[in-house]
Amino acid sequence: MIKSFGQNLPELQLLLSSSHCLMEVDDGAELCFPQLLNTSCRKPTLPWSEVVFLHTLMSSISLLTVALNLLVIISVSHFRQLHTPTNILLLSLAVSDFLVGLLLIPGEILRKTSCWFLGDLVCSLYNYVSFIIPSVSVGDMVLISADRYVAICAPLHYPTRITVTRVKVCVCLCWLCSVLYSSLFLKDNLTQPDRYISCYGECVIVIDYVAGAVDLVVTFIAPITVIIVLYMRVFAVAVSQARAMRSHITAVALQRSVTPKAKKSELKAARTLGVLVFVFLICFCPYYCVSFAVDNALNSSSIAYVIYLFYFNSCLNPVIYVLFYPWFKKAITQIVTFKILQPGSSEANIL
Repeated sequence: MIKSFGQNLPELQLLLSSSHCLMEVDDGAELCFPQLLNTSCRKPTLPWSEVVFLHTLMSSISLLTVALNLLVIISVSHFRQLHTPTNILLLSLAVSDFLVGLLLIPGEILRKTSCWFLGDLVCSLYNYVSFIIPSVSVGDMVLISADRYVAICAPLHYPTRITVTRVKVCVCLCWLCSVLYSSLFLKDNLTQPDRYISCYGECVIVIDYVAGAVDLVVTFIAPITVIIVLYMRVFAVAVSQARAMRSHITAVALQRSVTPKAKKSELKAARTLGVLVFVFLICFCPYYCVSFAVDNALNSSSIAYVIYLFYFNSCLNPVIYVLFYPWFKKAITQIVTFKILQPGSSEANIL
C-alpha cells in the first residue's frame, strides 16, 4: 500500500490490485473466480520461481518480525525495571511492528502473488489498518526524538517533564490520532468497500491528488522534518557534552549538574536511538518518494519491493535492540528459559 499515489489516479488500481492482472495477462489466463466469467479478475502470471522466492522470503521475515517484537513487548511489559519513559515508546513501536508482521506482510504477499479471496470488506479493513500502523510508527519516532532531545539538551528537567504517565498519554494520543486520521482519510473506502473494485478478486485503494498531497505533508514531510531537526540538535549537544566529559577544566561543572556516569548513559541511549531513527528513515523514505517517480518508471514489482523494504524495518528494530541493549539480551534469556513464570520475576534485576 503506497499512500501517496493520488497523482497517478488512473494507474492506481492497476498498481495496487491483488490480481493486477486485467492489463497484464493474455486471454488464456486463469480466472480468480471461474464461475464469474464476465466479472472475475484474472490470476497473476508471476513466474513460479518468483512466487516461491517471495513466499519464502516474506513469510520468514513475517515470522521473525512477530517473534522478535513479541519478545520486546513481553520484556518491557513484564519487567518493572524497564517501565521507563523511553521504553514505553519502544513498546508502542514494538506493538506496531508486531502488527506489521502479523497482518500487513501476509496481506501484501497475498496481494502480490494471488487473487484476493477475502472479500471487499476485509480488503477495506486491511487498507485501513495499513494506513494506521505506518502513521503510528512515524508518531512513535517523533516522540522518541523528542524524548532524546529533552534528555540530552535539558537533562535537569527530564525527570519532571518526561514521566511515565505523560509518555503513556502521548502514546495513546498517537494511536488515537492515527485511527481518527485514517478514518477521515479513507472514509469513502470504508463506507463503500466495493466502490473502486473493477472485478472480483482484487483489492485496491484509490487516493485523489489533494488527499495524497495532504497525506504526504502530514505523515511524511512534517514529521521527518521534526525528527531531523531534533536529532541534529541532539547530536550537536551530545558531541559538546562528550568533549566536556573528557575535559578536566569542566569536571567540576559537570559534577554539579549531572554525574558523568548518568551523562554517559544518556549519550549512549541517544546513539542507540539515533541508529533506530536512521534505519527507519532509510526504509521509510522510499515508501513515499516513489510516489514522485515518473509514471513510466513505475511498475507493480518495484512498488511492491518498496513496500517490503518499509515493512522490513519492523524486523530490524528489535535486532537493533539486541545489538545495543544488554537488558534486552537478559530479558530474552529470562523469557526463553521460562523464568518469567516464577513468582516475583517481574522484580528481577536485568539492567
